Amino acid sequence: MDVQKHNGSLVMNTATMAYRNLLKTVHNPDRFMDVIVQPVMFMLMFGYLFGGAIAGGVQAYLPTIVPGILMQTMLSAASGSGPQIREDLDSGVFDRFKSLPMAHIAPLAGQLFADSLRLVIATITSLTTGYLMGWRPAVGFGWIVVIALLAIFTGWALSWLFALVGLLAKSASAVQSFSLIAMLVLSFMSNAFVPLHSLTKPLQVIAHLNPVTYVITAIRQILATGSWTHEAGLVLGVDVVIVLIFAPLAVWAYDRN
Repeated sequence: MDVQKHNGSLVMNTATMAYRNLLKTVHNPDRFMDVIVQPVMFMLMFGYLFGGAIAGGVQAYLPTIVPGILMQTMLSAASGSGPQIREDLDSGVFDRFKSLPMAHIAPLAGQLFADSLRLVIATITSLTTGYLMGWRPAVGFGWIVVIALLAIFTGWALSWLFALVGLLAKSASAVQSFSLIAMLVLSFMSNAFVPLHSLTKPLQVIAHLNPVTYVITAIRQILATGSWTHEAGLVLGVDVVIVLIFAPLAVWAYDRN
C-alpha cells in the first residue's frame, strides 16, 4: 500500500511540475522559435540551394533531407532542456521545490516531460514543411506516425543527456554553447544531408560512428519499405539504454545541486 501511495504521489507530483513547465513555456512563446523557424529555414535553404547539386532536383532530394532535418530538429529541441534546467537552478526555484513535500525527482522529471511538447511541435513542423515542398512518402499515414514517434522518443532520450549537462555546467551560456556544438557536429557529421559514399574516408569513419546516422537510416528504411526494420529496433533499444543510463545520472546530479 505504501509503495502504491508513493508511486501515485510521484506521478501526481511529476504531472504537476510538467503542467507548471508547460504554462511557463506557453507564456514564453520564444522558446518555440527554434523548433518552428529552424526546420522551415533549413528545409527551404538546403532543399532549394543544394537539392539540384546533390540529387538533381528538389523533389529527388526531399526523401533524403526530410529525415535529416527531422533528426537535426530533434537534437535542437532536446538540447533546450539543459539551459532551461540551468536557468531554474541559478534562479533558486529548484531549491524551493526541494523544500516542499513532494517527490524529489518530480521537478526534474516534470521539466523533461514538459519538454516533450517541443519535440512534438518540431516533428510536426519538419514533416509538414517537407510535405508542402512536395515530399510524398510511399508509405501510409500509420508509418509516418511510427517514424514521428521514433524521432520523438529519440529526442526525449537525448534530452536526459542534455539535462545532465545542464545540471553539471556552471552557467546557462556554457550549456547553450555545448548544445549548439553538439547539435551541429552530430547532424552535419552524419548522412543527414549527403550520401555517406560522397564523403572522404575520414569523414565516413566519423559518420559511421555517429549514432544520428543510424537513426536517420532507420527512418529512411521505414519510409522506403513500410515495415519495422532491424535498424529501427536497434535505435529503439539504444534509446532505452540512454534513458536507463542518463536518467539516474541526471537525478544524481540534481541531488548534488
